[in-house]
Amino acid sequence: MEPQIIVSNPKIMMGQPVVSGTRITVDLILEKLSSGETFEQLLQAHPRLTKEGIQAALQFAREVLRADVVYPISESV
Repeated sequence: MEPQIIVSNPKIMMGQPVVSGTRITVDLILEKLSSGETFEQLLQAHPRLTKEGIQAALQFAREVLRADVVYPISESV
């Protein structure tokens, strides 16, 4: 069995999903990527983060959204 890359522990970052062995949350990775940062910039800013960790965060987010009901945002009239 492969080791978990994304983990959640109530004692680390209040239970938010993080890259194993770090305090880097999936949320932070998504926020930085969505604001235009590249994988390389993330890796430079966070030396303990790996490319596999970033990819695992993206896969985790995809799986969470796939399992959840998403309602479209409607514009106010």
